[in-house]
Amino acid sequence: MKQSTQILDVKIPQVPESKYSITIGRSILSELWPQIHCQWPKHSPFIVTDSELVKAGHLKTLVGSENVPTYVIDPAGETSKHIQTVVAIIETMEKYFMGRDSLIVALGGGTVGDIAGFAAAIFKRGVPVVQIPTTTVAQADSSVGGKTGVDSSVSKNAFGAFWQSEAVYIDVATLSTLDDRQYRGGLIESVKHAAIADADYFSFFEKNIDAICKKDISVLEQVAMTNCRIKAAVVGEDPTEKNKRRILNYGHTIGHAVESASGFKLLHGESVAIGMVAAGRIEAALGLVQDDRLKRIESLLEKLGVPTRIPAEIKKAHLVELLSTDKKAVGRWPRFVLLESLGTTLCKDGQWAHEVSRDIVEQCLDQVY
Repeated sequence: MKQSTQILDVKIPQVPESKYSITIGRSILSELWPQIHCQWPKHSPFIVTDSELVKAGHLKTLVGSENVPTYVIDPAGETSKHIQTVVAIIETMEKYFMGRDSLIVALGGGTVGDIAGFAAAIFKRGVPVVQIPTTTVAQADSSVGGKTGVDSSVSKNAFGAFWQSEAVYIDVATLSTLDDRQYRGGLIESVKHAAIADADYFSFFEKNIDAICKKDISVLEQVAMTNCRIKAAVVGEDPTEKNKRRILNYGHTIGHAVESASGFKLLHGESVAIGMVAAGRIEAALGLVQDDRLKRIESLLEKLGVPTRIPAEIKKAHLVELLSTDKKAVGRWPRFVLLESLGTTLCKDGQWAHEVSRDIVEQCLDQVY
């Protein structure tokens, strides 16, 4: 007798419209903890930060004398951005008997935010997270948009989830404790935002580069606001990177490969700067350049004092291999975000990331050594 099968459709309702606020100010860190308690009175906060933030005094400025369950990532930086750190955070929360009423507070740079956000996404199947970014890269980019994740032994951000924050608080005064290399490297995300979406912002950056490099607090507030406006507009249109959000990866495809190949000796922003130069070479090879943007972008990067060339010890074959394992690769080769002009990203046939042959990419890589 032939067995019959039955099919039952499960309808998943659309995620309801949601929003969160980004608060930007100077020297506001000491005022935030009472606000967090007031805004989430029924939640138990758990802080994720790193050893450099503790050393700089930011954790104490945030919580004062209050004893708050905390996980301190040590060592700070990309070397701790792996799944074992996430496991350690979750197990520490369990030791504090924390549950689904937890609120993870990420105090730190992009690495802290990515790790804490991923932990929030998977702890007890998801708890809310508040981001308090303290670096140029986090304030410009990574704290907004809900991308979370950690690296595998092979590639960047191999484990991850989209998990939007409940709120973002940006205190530009925290940038004063950053060392110069971290500060300047993180500014590359701001240059990227200008390149892909706002030619006037690029001009603002050029005109105010000296004040920006000197950490002029009033200029940094404008930089933070403009970055968040650009990022929020893109994320609001495409929250889970189905298409347009890919423009935020300008310079990142080759940049991530360079970063990994360097053994993370190069900072994320430094690697993206190299990736942006490489993307410009690809645009030129494809006949997309009719303005002076390549010269202007490279000049601005040089004024920031970041590398614009691939280190000689990184072999091209290794970069090509890493590109083939890029998390957004299709058929073992990634698509590339390209500029149409300064401040305008190329969109062709409704797509914001484009096929570029392996031969062209390899030729352009040669030009960036």
